[in-house]
Amino acid sequence: MEISGRLRREQRLATEISKNLREADMQGNKLYVGNLTYAVTKEDLETLFGSHGEVKEITIIQGKGFGFVEMGSEEQANAAKDALDGSDFKGRTLKVNEARPPKTREGRGFERQR
Repeated sequence: MEISGRLRREQRLATEISKNLREADMQGNKLYVGNLTYAVTKEDLETLFGSHGEVKEITIIQGKGFGFVEMGSEEQANAAKDALDGSDFKGRTLKVNEARPPKTREGRGFERQR
């Protein structure tokens, strides 16, 4: 019983460390872009965000209407966010925010018995 409690604490600690590393890795230059049309392409977003600085990476979540744009610096990301949040793009009003790390999925209280 003491071992399983220690394992749970270690798992929680590992989850917290992983979360902190993801947050530190973002450094404020990764943006969430929501309310995209399903037809939007990486090239479309490259053109749109490129006028506000260097675009390092673009990820579009297909069939979900959102994606992520990583800019060259936090200053460029803030400039793009300020300019593009609430703007019209292909007939849709964009939602642009600083990206947050994904939420970790905690167990549902069920433990596998061995």
